[in-house]
Amino acid sequence: MFENLSEKLQRIFKNLRGEGKLTEANMEAALREIRVALLEADVHFRVVKQFIEDVRQKALGQEVLTAFSPAQQVIKIVRDELIKMLGSHHARLRFATEPPTVMMLVGLQGSGKTTTTGKLARLLSREGHSPLMVSVDVYRPAAREQLSVIGRQLGLPVFDSPASDPLELARAARREAVLSGRDVLLVDTAGRLHIDDQLMSELEQLKKLLTPTEVLFVADAMTGQDAVRSAEEFHKRLGITGVILTKMDGDARGGAALSIRSVTGQPIKLVGTGERFDALEPFHPDRIASRILGMGDVLSIIEKVEQSMDQRKAEEMQRKLLENDFTLEDFRDQLRQLRKLGPLDSLLSMIPQIGPFKGLKNVEVDEKEITRVIAIIDSMTPEERANHMIINGSRRRRIARGSGTSVQEVNRLLKEYAQMRKMMKSLSGGFLGKRMGKIKWPPFPGLQPPA
Repeated sequence: MFENLSEKLQRIFKNLRGEGKLTEANMEAALREIRVALLEADVHFRVVKQFIEDVRQKALGQEVLTAFSPAQQVIKIVRDELIKMLGSHHARLRFATEPPTVMMLVGLQGSGKTTTTGKLARLLSREGHSPLMVSVDVYRPAAREQLSVIGRQLGLPVFDSPASDPLELARAARREAVLSGRDVLLVDTAGRLHIDDQLMSELEQLKKLLTPTEVLFVADAMTGQDAVRSAEEFHKRLGITGVILTKMDGDARGGAALSIRSVTGQPIKLVGTGERFDALEPFHPDRIASRILGMGDVLSIIEKVEQSMDQRKAEEMQRKLLENDFTLEDFRDQLRQLRKLGPLDSLLSMIPQIGPFKGLKNVEVDEKEITRVIAIIDSMTPEERANHMIINGSRRRRIARGSGTSVQEVNRLLKEYAQMRKMMKSLSGGFLGKRMGKIKWPPFPGLQPPA
């Protein structure tokens, strides 16, 4: 999402590093470029004005201008102010001291509330809670049925009733949550415009009835400043306690994410990063700021790996690598684990764009290539997966027919696999520094060389 803003800021800082000495003149020039970059990223003009003023006061101080590395000092100041703009720290969901905790999801129509309700239910379930979902959207055709379908897909309960009054539905759902021992009630409300006074009054009545611990405004990050304006109005009427930004994996400019917290005063608590039900993540201001500045987000990568990797399998894989016993079956299992981490281009965006990883910024990811590789390996016999040396010409033709690929693709996979085994042997032998330069592209299927 922040790709364009990130590129512009990195270019500005590169120019600053090229200056022999940091002066007020070139600092002001850099600030003007930063202002333009933020405005072009659709950040609210009031937020930009305050941000530039805060950076100016700190960056033009004597201790910065006379520092040994003034450009790095400026980058640190910009990063600190970005974190401050985004909310300073990760804001967690709050829970009631006495269950059930009620969380209302509100927002404009089409912002993704119903899908987000399902994602949030799955996230809470994985954290040890027992959520109950209910839709009080009696206006949109099949809105309640949509939530029921999501509930069945997730294997999580959705309260339903023939009632057609939102207040009656909400009251009955809370009673059901108490009787069934559910500790969280997620209320999916009808989408509405903030200028629709009748529907906004209905939300106020629902809030008065349910006394929710969280009133979460679901905003589509693709709508830019419209999301910020509507969040501001919803906050005035309802007193929202947090924001969930959806479609953060899209190609929006990112202005809503950078503005919404400053304008409403309420934190962004979660972000939707894809269509899958597990694509809902906590919002960490410091990590987002680092990604915008090209510093990567290694902590998020580690957390993704820890959540998706089986510890026992990881230890077994480590043993096989050390003993040079890495088979095609292990290779296939590793690719399947890799897919569990989410889209590859999303993972690459979290890698710091520095040193040996700088070229990864322009790498093109072909997810279909991984699917083809897995299909080729699945078309092999157990003996062939255990010992790739026995795969002769006739076997390669059979594998190609079975996987719907060509013999050339089978040959390329076997070549890349042999190369990977060689690399693994080098890594286990401790010769990483000497060997990395000899490894040919790609290091694993699905990556194309940088442009």
